[in-house]
Amino acid sequence: MLPYAAYLRVYEPLSAFPDSERHNWDAYAASPDRPRRAGALRAEQVESVRRLLGVPPLPAPAQESGNAYLRRVDDVLYVCPWQSRLRSWLAFSRFRGSTPVKLMDRFVPKAIVEQTADDFDRFKRDGGSAALRTHILTSTWHVPTPWLVLFDGAERWLVLDGAPPRPGMPKADAGHEQAGSPSSPTAAPPTSPTRTLIYVTSMAQARRRVARSLNVIRRHVGEVPTTAEVEEVGRWLEEFHPHSLVELDYGGLVHLMDDDTLRTDQSVAELAAALTGLDTGQEELAFAMYQRVILRWKSIQVLESAN
Repeated sequence: MLPYAAYLRVYEPLSAFPDSERHNWDAYAASPDRPRRAGALRAEQVESVRRLLGVPPLPAPAQESGNAYLRRVDDVLYVCPWQSRLRSWLAFSRFRGSTPVKLMDRFVPKAIVEQTADDFDRFKRDGGSAALRTHILTSTWHVPTPWLVLFDGAERWLVLDGAPPRPGMPKADAGHEQAGSPSSPTAAPPTSPTRTLIYVTSMAQARRRVARSLNVIRRHVGEVPTTAEVEEVGRWLEEFHPHSLVELDYGGLVHLMDDDTLRTDQSVAELAAALTGLDTGQEELAFAMYQRVILRWKSIQVLESAN
């Protein structure tokens, strides 16, 4: 079972990487043995479970992953590295910071905790703040509202179990992981045999939508927690190449929803309607649309504590 998590990913063009990495990713894309998109999440999960079930458990891999998510658009290769080691370090640091020491010892031996922390500190000293840039953000049990403002409803692609892509979704080659033009809402995901709900847009569009959302929220609501959260996502996007692609993947969350629920999930379009209503003085429409989004995701989040 995949983790109940959603993912926000940035795919940078191959030209954005240093020469040495560019050569490696180009060769990786041509390899017949690399994990394909349809099985990539499962491959990541298997790797993580093996580490955590080992004796002793390892919070982070010994070496950085050499895998990545790939897309091709008009013969341009876009790369989103897994960065499993960095993401594990960051997640472990958050977990350690929120867990009492006595309880922490029950999860991971103290010596392993200290070694993991030392390795991460050494990595940060050697690489500086730039080394902490991760191409993938993860959210468990829900899709954060600030992620939704980056996309348009027309950029939504839904595939149900064993079903062909929804009407209007261009076919993609599962081996080459191609997409449509990133300058339009036709950037499609690769074909997948399992249920998938994703959005894909260009970096330019995502940044424009962040700026517009912040403008509307500040003028009509002010500096509220949502403002800071949208700003944080905007700052993260600024760290990447301006010609990148941005992808929202519902990931394992699709297994918490039946087919009808996935078909009717229009969170991106509803949040866009809420912002438009707010900006045009239609307060009732804005409130109704915003509430639909919030209540939908609250109903998913409560499943975390269900038994």
